[in-house]
Amino acid sequence: LDFLGKAVGFVLSPSQRKTNQGPTRGLCANCDSLRMSRVPPKLSIVVPAFNEAARLSGSLKQILSYLRERREQTELIVVDDGSTDKTAAIAEAALQDSGAIATRVIRYEENRGKGYAVRLGLLAAQANIALFSDADLSTPITETPKLIDPIRNNECDLTFGSRALDRRLIGVHQPWRREQGGRVFNLIVRVATGLPFWDTQCGFKAFRMNVCRPLIEAAQIDRFGFDVELIYLAHFAQLRLREVAVRWDHSAGGPLDASGNYSRDSLRMINEVRRIRASAAAGEYSEAISAARTAMMVEAKHGLAARSFS
Repeated sequence: LDFLGKAVGFVLSPSQRKTNQGPTRGLCANCDSLRMSRVPPKLSIVVPAFNEAARLSGSLKQILSYLRERREQTELIVVDDGSTDKTAAIAEAALQDSGAIATRVIRYEENRGKGYAVRLGLLAAQANIALFSDADLSTPITETPKLIDPIRNNECDLTFGSRALDRRLIGVHQPWRREQGGRVFNLIVRVATGLPFWDTQCGFKAFRMNVCRPLIEAAQIDRFGFDVELIYLAHFAQLRLREVAVRWDHSAGGPLDASGNYSRDSLRMINEVRRIRASAAAGEYSEAISAARTAMMVEAKHGLAARSFS
């Protein structure tokens, strides 16, 4: 995983600092429970975070509570995307009482963007099903089964939450300008990429990692256009995708709110869509698309065989 090696300054747990373990071992802030169980997690949840000190502790406690109720081996990974506040320290403190849930805090010094943080977390995940959720939990973590059950049932390889399919599920709306800008952006995405989906930007997505890993490794967009890139690659790899209506409540204080410049951010994302199209036309994704398609076909055949013997 060369991509993982590009991140520097991993956060170590107190016990790991004492034994001076290297950065690869330092990826895990609670490795003892994972090693003792010798059982790979069935679900990994990745939370990218940038300057989320104010609300991260509460979000992580909600996620841990939910994972305890699942009563299966799980993993929670927090990726601190070069925060300038105490995001990493707060994450470590919140994860101290994780119990049997394997936890990791990954930190690097330079802010690289949400896309980079999500890819890093997904590629570090130990489970074959990995879900990433925005740190603000705008989509409640209890919506997780809507995304992971179709993957576990071998119906899908990538599922993603949508605010557009059923707007009755939106409790608190975004500011008017941002919400309208999002609708325009998604329309541009549909026209520019040929994608048949209505909401690519909801921060709640799940992946079958043995199928999607080549696409995640090949992805190039580090900031907010990364969602479009991953869905675009999966669509043209002919993976089994599903857009799923989820509950959603706007939470003020995220990166886009902090910038306050929705026009600039939207223009940046449109330029990233152009870059995706150019990279695809140049064949830069071809090998990854082929590998993912092959893995999907193998997975689909295994699913058919399993159902025939059930």
